[in-house]
Amino acid sequence: MSPVNPILKRTITGLAVGAAVAAAILFAPTRAVMPVVSCLIALAIVEFALLMRMKICHWTVLPCAAFLIGAAVIALGLWALVEIALRHGNLMLLYLVAIVKFSDVGGFAFGVSSAKLMNGRNHKLCPSISPGKSWEGLLGSIVFSCAVSLAFVSATHFAVAKSLAFGVAAALVGTAGDLVESKFKRWVGVKDSSALKITNGMGGILDMIDSLLFAPAVLLPFI
Repeated sequence: MSPVNPILKRTITGLAVGAAVAAAILFAPTRAVMPVVSCLIALAIVEFALLMRMKICHWTVLPCAAFLIGAAVIALGLWALVEIALRHGNLMLLYLVAIVKFSDVGGFAFGVSSAKLMNGRNHKLCPSISPGKSWEGLLGSIVFSCAVSLAFVSATHFAVAKSLAFGVAAALVGTAGDLVESKFKRWVGVKDSSALKITNGMGGILDMIDSLLFAPAVLLPFI
């Protein structure tokens, strides 16, 4: 039996997880968001700690401070998802998650396509941190995020200008979160953050939530 293509495996798993998350957000009671996000925060912090152990032998003051800061960023960033659900309902939560995660999809699609069309000479966004990211990919992130934001206009009741502004902001802030996590992985010396080995070829927990580290907290005051 031939081995399963890892990209295909990752794509299928991602679609399945995305469909499950969308269904859960839409149909689960709002009170269920808090324990689910709390569990996700705990898993992400455990993974963060395991990855730091790969680099740090002695937990002196500076490594401990770095861990506490990183854990706080993870906890506060993801807890904004709970605040969105409690203040504005599950549909608004789905909207924000959708524009951020479809931004990821657009960035990947445009980035890979531009690299192939330009024989690898597409314009790199930040090669020292994430060699695969490109300005073309960032454009794809913005296009996809804005398209999804406009698709939710009837649910959010935002004006078209505000919907587009949210789309652009979600793509930029989501990309920033991705770059921060990429910098951390490069420092640790790993390709993905799958220290817990529970995400079936999708990378680690931090890989799955990196684009949500800043976006919910940044956009929450403007919803």
